[in-house]
Amino acid sequence: MTFSNRITQLTGTQYPIVQAPMGWIARSQLAAAVSNAGGLGIIETSSGELDKIKLEVAKMRQLTDKPFGMNVALSYVRDSNIIDFVVEQGIKFVTTSSGSPSVCTKDFQAAGITVFHVVPTLDMALKALDAGVDGLVVEGGEGGGFKNPSPVSTMVLLPLIRSQCDVPIIAAGGIADGPSMAAAFALGAEGVQMGTRMLACAESPVHDNWKQAVVAAKETGTVFLNQQSRPALRALRTERTTMLEPMGAFNIMEHMAKIPDLYFGGDMEAAIPLSGQVAGRIDEVKSAADIVQDTIGEFYQVVSRLADSYNN
Repeated sequence: MTFSNRITQLTGTQYPIVQAPMGWIARSQLAAAVSNAGGLGIIETSSGELDKIKLEVAKMRQLTDKPFGMNVALSYVRDSNIIDFVVEQGIKFVTTSSGSPSVCTKDFQAAGITVFHVVPTLDMALKALDAGVDGLVVEGGEGGGFKNPSPVSTMVLLPLIRSQCDVPIIAAGGIADGPSMAAAFALGAEGVQMGTRMLACAESPVHDNWKQAVVAAKETGTVFLNQQSRPALRALRTERTTMLEPMGAFNIMEHMAKIPDLYFGGDMEAAIPLSGQVAGRIDEVKSAADIVQDTIGEFYQVVSRLADSYNN
């Protein structure tokens, strides 16, 4: 199946499916699998482990000859040379987040790099457009990870931002399959980003305990934490996160000190397992290739069914 729109043209990918830049997770093992499947793998920087990230970019060159991108998490990257590093790698697509894209957009674009900024509100989208970004990742509050303290669902946020801009949009938050991709396109997106769905795929480096917790989760199986501070975050419900839920504000880093024990050791109580509400719709661990192919196939089935049912 072929797919051509502004997202595939800008990314050089076969399909407009982007893997979310999850800290410590979005590295070469996962990102290469997504890129090889026809989507766009993204290498993260939010872990702050820049020396390791540089090695992961080198590994990507060995694992895939397909396009891939990087996320520059502006509040978490302490290396002032990150712009030069990204440019030197010949990477052509960057998403920016957790800060103002004005600090790097022009430099990236001067090097021929396409820049999309992640936004959780209309105001932030308009500021990003003023900074000259090429497109937006519109992130609904149902998504996992660090969030805006006042979450807005994808179904509300996406068409609102689309009504105010004409740049290409990648929808994030609640996307796991073809029907949700079709819904995002109906609301104005031209691409989708998957986080929790890719976290729970076969090539994800996280421990199987976390993947199985996603598979077992109900639609009510996440909590929204630290809502009276910044950043808020959405995570799976565990004993730890249930205890934290009524606390309006707390020191996040105190609960993330043992990330390796959770992410790679499988101790679900060692830290906060960031995941989105869409975990309630994920019922099996599949390969990245199957996720991408099934999503595209289902997308076309939904679009065709709707056209046949209502276009008369």
